[in-house]
Amino acid sequence: MENNKGILLESGTNELEIVEFKIADNTFGINVAKVREIMPYTKVTTVPNSHPCIKGIFKPRDSVMAVIDLPRYLNLPAAEDDNKNLFIIANFNKLYTAFQVHSVVGIHRISWTDIEKPDSTLYGDKEGLITGIVKLSGKLIMILDFEKILVDISPQTGIQMSEIDRLGQRKRTDKPIVIAEDSEMLTKMLYDALTKAGYTSITTLPNGKEAWDLLETFKKDTPQKLKEHVACVITDIEMPQMDGHRLTKLIKDDEVLRKLPVIIFSSLINEEMRRKGEALGADAQVTKPEIGNLVGLIDKLIL
Repeated sequence: MENNKGILLESGTNELEIVEFKIADNTFGINVAKVREIMPYTKVTTVPNSHPCIKGIFKPRDSVMAVIDLPRYLNLPAAEDDNKNLFIIANFNKLYTAFQVHSVVGIHRISWTDIEKPDSTLYGDKEGLITGIVKLSGKLIMILDFEKILVDISPQTGIQMSEIDRLGQRKRTDKPIVIAEDSEMLTKMLYDALTKAGYTSITTLPNGKEAWDLLETFKKDTPQKLKEHVACVITDIEMPQMDGHRLTKLIKDDEVLRKLPVIIFSSLINEEMRRKGEALGADAQVTKPEIGNLVGLIDKLIL
């Protein structure tokens, strides 16, 4: 899997690779950047009183990791024979987790512009599990929100308000912040955390494209007063239409906007991704869910 990754995001090309996998008759996808290995089903050890969707634990190499029964979580039929299943070993939020799936179809290289946000009618007022949908070879592949899945099963892996509480009493500030984040769950958690930390002027957008369009509007209308509209940009990496690396590149290549601090806040931050972000000009990079570190960096960059 490592050999397949290449340097797609090295220069903010707005491309990615996805692993296509199947559960029953449903086709799903996961960003290759999250995947460390795909391996045959291995017998796991059950853990008493664990979440119903945790199949158990196993130790493929040097570390013990949880196995999430993805068919059960998604309320889809289980395979007739577990031994025919596969484990997708994922690494994000500084955690290794195995997701049990029925089969893996292959890897596709696509552009984020090909990925559409699911219509709100799919979930109504609820937070959706699908962050994007792409059509390939006449079929729809649904990109799952794996961060939400993990937080649903293990809430301590998400943003913790206790980190903000430990910062103590803070002054309020109306320095404007623009956030590009496609996950509704994480957008709400991030908004609530920053508001609690004292930031009162926050604009949230569901992808890098809408964030870029807004920044261009600010630049054209009042370039001399840009900082009155936006003092800092916080961006995820994985987003439909335009990813965070592409957004960072566009900002830092622009003569007017390049002075804006850009913080990449993503579950994908590792040494490889950190080098790519630095090459694109990101002012800081923080791994989700380290909200306390994020607030500290915002303070440093704009206060």
